[in-house]
Amino acid sequence: MKYILLMSGTRAGVEGYHAWSKQDIEAHMAVLQRINKDLTAFGEFVATQGLAEPSEAKVVRGEKNGVPVTDGIFPESKEFLLGYWIVDVANAERAYAIAGQISAAPGPGGKPTNMPIEVRQFATYELKSP
Repeated sequence: MKYILLMSGTRAGVEGYHAWSKQDIEAHMAVLQRINKDLTAFGEFVATQGLAEPSEAKVVRGEKNGVPVTDGIFPESKEFLLGYWIVDVANAERAYAIAGQISAAPGPGGKPTNMPIEVRQFATYELKSP
């Protein structure tokens, strides 16, 4: 079963990350890279990707005169999508365990970040063409 693990954060969290020491960033990234390596070894890894800064995001709605309508990220947004993992695992419990490992990656001083990771199963229905 495929799951997407969504990493979200707040504006304060993103700004706080920029204040981390180089050593803390390297320790954090080393844990995430180890998780990715383990997932690959277990045949569960599909994809992962961090996203550009929230300030670069655009919200797109419909079209007006043939042109998509875009807005910048809204300052009142409380959370921003920061990145994701796609995994192919045996069950939801395994996806939750992986999300827990990601959330426990160290932050400043080695303390776990406890960043929320939303776990969503891919839909299993198929769209039929007309």
